[in-house]
Amino acid sequence: MSHKKVKLTAAAVLASSVLLSGCGLFGGDEQAGKEEDIPQDVSYVDDAASETGAESENETAGEETDGEEAAVSEKVQRELYLIDSNGYVVSQTLELPRTDEVAKQALEYLVAGGPVDELLPNGFRAVLPAGTAVDVNLKEDGTIVADFSKEFTNYDKADEERILQAITWTLTQFENVEKVQIMVNGHEQTVMPVNQTPIGDGVSRANGINFNTAEAVDLMSSRAVTLYFMAESSNGDPYYVPVTTRLNLEGKDKFSAIVDALINGPSHTSGLTNDLSNEVALLDEPVLADGNLVLNFNEAILGLEGRIVSKSIVDSLVLTLTEQTGVESIAITVDGEGDLMATDGTNISEPVARPEKVNTGRF
Repeated sequence: MSHKKVKLTAAAVLASSVLLSGCGLFGGDEQAGKEEDIPQDVSYVDDAASETGAESENETAGEETDGEEAAVSEKVQRELYLIDSNGYVVSQTLELPRTDEVAKQALEYLVAGGPVDELLPNGFRAVLPAGTAVDVNLKEDGTIVADFSKEFTNYDKADEERILQAITWTLTQFENVEKVQIMVNGHEQTVMPVNQTPIGDGVSRANGINFNTAEAVDLMSSRAVTLYFMAESSNGDPYYVPVTTRLNLEGKDKFSAIVDALINGPSHTSGLTNDLSNEVALLDEPVLADGNLVLNFNEAILGLEGRIVSKSIVDSLVLTLTEQTGVESIAITVDGEGDLMATDGTNISEPVARPEKVNTGRF
């Protein structure tokens, strides 16, 4: 199920449409945090009553808002996948003007020299060539077609996979978008136009992001997973980077293998970091019940003061493990005992859910 609570609905003629749940992130067995639906055929109607917070409560109740509240309602948070200074494709949650054409707007804010320039965090850049125009069309099967103008082809071939990943992950944040097809001037592309990266009949999150190819593994005995590690912007702000890697699962519990990969950390040349030390270990196989995954660690996961775990460790575990189908939250115990807190005061022996958006300042 999706981790997102916000919804957009179509006009009355589309209101009875069945909403598509989040697709598997890798091979149908993993999921991604997704946002609200976008209506098919790009016929957008904003259901303001579905938005969370005071704004939706006022509108649902039919109360008037003052000028300040009205101004706030003109902005919505949207995840845009941009390129950081290390060349990683990373989600950044930015406030965009409210619009009915949410998918088209999201792509327009990926264009260099466009409105995103005033919003870019330090060290980040837009992914689409300057001057690129875009149109979108959502099909009934959950495929969204992104049709770009000829300017789209004016990119460095070294950026080609990053561009495809950024488009795909930006558009698939919406609940009923399963995969992305690319057109240029109305002509369908089966490969990207500069370096011929395959597109086929569409690309989904199953194709991965920020691939880690440092270690060769047997494709038959391994599976692709996305791990979240930390990076730091030029002004010292931390953020999380998703990295797709392949894990050998022969004779291993899936969740244990993923946690072990987080403990092993990113490659030394990646520019990424992780607060989990090599002494940290699971004492038992994780137990999944009613969407909550319980992880029982040894005492090495604790900080120097009492039964406290670093918030960055908790965040990395939550973001990574809630990518898995059926995992909606995690809880942590040490030697089978609860009463653990993160450094921000969160009770982590109770279920901790994935945030609605990543890299918003919460982390």
